[in-house]
Amino acid sequence: MTRMAHDERTRNYVKRRTSQGLSKREIIRCLKRYVAREIYPVLTSDLTTNN
Repeated sequence: MTRMAHDERTRNYVKRRTSQGLSKREIIRCLKRYVAREIYPVLTSDLTTNN
């Protein structure tokens, strides 16, 4: 929700997906997956460096 309000890339993405006919709920679902894909490598690399 914060990214939708403050991040320019995310606002552009929301505009694009809205014009494609997606609902706000569907857009948020897509954004959650996108954020998870960004964060997962950071989390797993942190685990491998600590072992």
